[in-house]
Amino acid sequence: MKNLKICLISLAVSPDTADGEAKVAKAHFDYLKKKRYNVKLITGKWNRDLKKSDIVQFDLIGKRFLWIFHFTYKVIQYLRTHRFDIIHANSPKAAFPIILSGTKEFITTIHDFTPFETKLTLIPLEKYLIKLVSKKSRYILTVSNYIKRRFKIFIPNIRFDKIYNIYNGIEEKYKPYPKEAQDLKNRLNIHSPILLYVGRIASYKGVDHIIEAYNLIKKDFDNLNLVIGGTPDFQMQKKYNKWKEDYKDIHFLGYIPEEKMPLYYSMADIFLTYSNSSEGFGLTPLEAIACGTPVICSSIDVFREILEENAIFVPPNNPQRLSEEISRLIKDEKLRSELVNKAQEFIKRYSWDAVGKRLEEIYKKFLN
Repeated sequence: MKNLKICLISLAVSPDTADGEAKVAKAHFDYLKKKRYNVKLITGKWNRDLKKSDIVQFDLIGKRFLWIFHFTYKVIQYLRTHRFDIIHANSPKAAFPIILSGTKEFITTIHDFTPFETKLTLIPLEKYLIKLVSKKSRYILTVSNYIKRRFKIFIPNIRFDKIYNIYNGIEEKYKPYPKEAQDLKNRLNIHSPILLYVGRIASYKGVDHIIEAYNLIKKDFDNLNLVIGGTPDFQMQKKYNKWKEDYKDIHFLGYIPEEKMPLYYSMADIFLTYSNSSEGFGLTPLEAIACGTPVICSSIDVFREILEENAIFVPPNNPQRLSEEISRLIKDEKLRSELVNKAQEFIKRYSWDAVGKRLEEIYKKFLN
């Protein structure tokens, strides 16, 4: 196994970008490097040069949609000029150039079924791509049993025995930073209580309902603050700009560098994530808990699977109920402490070492 040549392919990699898929790609790469495998990670360059010899970043055309053709072409050229024993794509889009390169045997991680469950685009190309990649992949990895079960609904003809679940993990840097968090509050000139959302600004993420819930209760608390980190996708850009104009008391921070995330989690009194569909795992609430911050999230199936009894669950699309639970948790310091304290043993199961060992097992199956 140690002499294997492994190629990981991901559209983005942390800390170049901070979304969940990018973190997974980097964590897999780091584990395999730590175990001394011969591994290359192929990705695009979006914000920064990672300056690692085994991470190949392609400069991309920075226009909407055009980058995917550019990325696909460059990956095809790379795969046709290099040989690998295992090729592992971190999404259907990352797997598409593998198929076009003529490679017959590969692994794909499918994180979610967003194109099937939301209306992010009226063009069904992504649905067809997921179906094509699922059919062509020798093995499919999912990040929750919930997503594994969704294959039976969206792609019922798939061979279920080639799908393996591997949960995501939490990096060791996610822990409480009380002093640094206080310094961050001072720099931002905000004070407790602080509500925090960090993630993609997309229609299904429920950010509009978080804002509505905040507006319902802010008059009941002195100095209540809502902090929103993340950048909007194309569809949400106009709405996001209008929020910034209409809600001057909300702190819209935009992109937060990956290395700063533990400080923002530590700064918050409550972390909110309120998706109404199409989550594959739920990494940010786990990271928040690891940093000592209690979580309120939507009661979608995948959050209940991942978090079990270690968060407060609110039915999606119900800002009134969300506001009531936020108010209750702000007032109940004992409940906040209990939620965080009882979760500390629970979150140990989500270590990247445990994830990496499971990944190695699947790679061995693939080779056999």
